[in-house]
Amino acid sequence: MLPQSFKYQEAFSRNIGLITEEEQERLRSASAAIPGMGGMGGAHALTLARLGIGRLTMADFDQYEVVNFNRQVGATVNTVGKRKLDVMVKRVKEINPDIELRTFDEAITSHNAGGFLEDADILLDGLDFFSFENRRHLFNTARKKGLHVVSSGPIGFSAILQIFSPHGMSFDRYFAIQDGMTKEEKLLSFLVGIAPGGTHLSYINSDKVSLGDEAGPSLGLAVQMAAGLAAAQVGKILLDRGPVPCVPYYFQVDAYTMQCKKGRLRWGNRNPIQRLKLWYVKRLLQSQRES
Repeated sequence: MLPQSFKYQEAFSRNIGLITEEEQERLRSASAAIPGMGGMGGAHALTLARLGIGRLTMADFDQYEVVNFNRQVGATVNTVGKRKLDVMVKRVKEINPDIELRTFDEAITSHNAGGFLEDADILLDGLDFFSFENRRHLFNTARKKGLHVVSSGPIGFSAILQIFSPHGMSFDRYFAIQDGMTKEEKLLSFLVGIAPGGTHLSYINSDKVSLGDEAGPSLGLAVQMAAGLAAAQVGKILLDRGPVPCVPYYFQVDAYTMQCKKGRLRWGNRNPIQRLKLWYVKRLLQSQRES
């Protein structure tokens, strides 16, 4: 039963003025899919719940650890050892008890991606950076189903945003992914392709980045920024408020350098400048391993 004090229209009445009453009802009937309830996925879930999205599909198989405290919204001393999915379901329900949820307590792979997206109107990327093949398959599945994918995440003190249209440049084409590439080469292409603006390069310590060990620095403040960027575009797409800049367009906002960079990366990672970046970063990481 819903708490007697909860009324959907009242709970989200302060949204009105930025969106209309009719648009709020459209969001109430909309469905978004979020794989992963860790850093980005958990923040996405809470932000969309407060936007008034009425249906969510959520997935995660992991548990909280102390190392998650710096960036994951559900990580506290009271949730260590608890399943991320269970914690975030509770948090979302506390915001909107009327929300409809579908949950998957497993990784989203090639075996269940279709079912995961079955009820979705849009996909938000909440996967761990290093979960490349699962991400690649999920993006391609969304494309086949005619869904937009909103990908936003933290890098340094900045947040990046890229949107993949089902009718535009594909994931493989943008990131220049080819058969025969090693896992590290794919991750490197992904790393260079998600933030061509490079506002973070002046302060990030590359010694703390290891593709082989699947490790890198992150900040909770950047996660929150990224969730806001993503939710704004999710609302714009679901409410059909006009065109959105899909890849090869990119956007990066940096709270530390106070820079905002956006542009169109023609040919994606096949752009000559991107190919030079790939060569440079690959050599940098190789020299770190050898030292």
